Amino acid sequence: MTIAAISTAVGEAGIGIVRISGSKSLEIANKVFKGNKVEELNVSHSKRLVYGYIIDRENHKLVDEVLISFMKGPYTYTREDMVEIYCHGGIISVRKVLDLVLKNGARLAEPGEFTKRAFLNGRLDLSQAEAVIDMIRAKTDKSFETSLNQLEGSISNKIKEIRDILLEMIAHVEVSIDFPDEDIEEVTYDELEESAIKVKDEIEKLLLTADRGKILRDGLNTVILGKPNVGKSSLLNAILRENRAIVTDIPGTTRDIIEEYVNIDGIPLRIIDTAGIRDTEDIVEQIGVNKAKETVEKADLIIAVFDISRELTDEDYEIIDIVKDKKSIILLNKIDLPNKFTKSYFQSIIGDKQIIETSIASKVGVDILEKSIKDLFYSGEVEIYSDAVITNVRHKNQLEKALENINQALDDIKNYVPIDCIEVDLKNCWENLGEISGDTIGEDILDKIFAEFCIGK
Repeated sequence: MTIAAISTAVGEAGIGIVRISGSKSLEIANKVFKGNKVEELNVSHSKRLVYGYIIDRENHKLVDEVLISFMKGPYTYTREDMVEIYCHGGIISVRKVLDLVLKNGARLAEPGEFTKRAFLNGRLDLSQAEAVIDMIRAKTDKSFETSLNQLEGSISNKIKEIRDILLEMIAHVEVSIDFPDEDIEEVTYDELEESAIKVKDEIEKLLLTADRGKILRDGLNTVILGKPNVGKSSLLNAILRENRAIVTDIPGTTRDIIEEYVNIDGIPLRIIDTAGIRDTEDIVEQIGVNKAKETVEKADLIIAVFDISRELTDEDYEIIDIVKDKKSIILLNKIDLPNKFTKSYFQSIIGDKQIIETSIASKVGVDILEKSIKDLFYSGEVEIYSDAVITNVRHKNQLEKALENINQALDDIKNYVPIDCIEVDLKNCWENLGEISGDTIGEDILDKIFAEFCIGK
């Protein structure tokens, strides 16, 4: 079936693109297109832009002035015949062109169906296909570069290397099982152990990149927490370099969650300003306080703000209890005012947490906070610049399953369990890794993955 969709974002733009893919792409295009110098498109026009018009022949009406491109498969994105119509941007013109294409024999594409066809036709493996949507959603240069590396095969190649080792192990095991009496050198437990350790090490290296990879893909989930009027909204505005949140001297101004993305040296921060934590009779504000507490549970990082110019209250101690066991950075704000307690005293209460003294209104200490966030992200043994970085939760889950399989195989090898039992775990490991690249995946999972794509991609 030939499919079609709008491949550009809805709204005003210089150009809008309608994409068609399938065996009848050229035939459908010729039903709606009339060239300025050619009557219709043919194979000789492949990979050329042709100027002309989209015509509703049934009503003899001109729809739009366009450029059109025919691309002969298999040298296309989907490996099928494809047509792209470049019409004027805007909601009406692009929709009218699409409606006419659908009227003349195409079916509206499902979300991600063009990329799904690229996968099914062998142009991309599944991890590369998933990298396409990550590139579209990338919020920083680093997350874009990581997705581009995956599209170029960084994950695919690494998974293939590991699966090749497993396949060789499985082949040796099967020969030993199927031809015990033949004059064939049997695989030894020592050889199996050596290969299994190599597989385990490679899987663990990939898993080490997963937490930071997820942050590169989705953003560091950062919650600003504190009681009312400590400077939370001022901090959000300072990090964003714009007045996004309302700042007043009235307690309880922020009653709901305010969420924005910001780029700190390539690290995407999904930064969330919450309602001030306090007891309140205001029903709406209390809902905001409850939401703030719920948001904390899902945070990758908490920035807890305290007002050093006021005595600590029960609300402050409640916040201290919340952040004690979580990854957090403490801000003692309003240092430009007379201090009611010292940094060393607060350190004795909060324990082993980084404390930064700030005057957010004067922009003092914000640069130190940003550097601290960057240092937190880049600390550790794993370099985020590694070519193969796991950014996808599905990939991480499959790697964890594969690690369980290879660990079980290693235990069996060390205990000299019969070789046919070891084969089961090796095959399970091989299949779980294959679900990352799409070599061993079911249709239901495929549908779920591509449903996350936008229509037209």
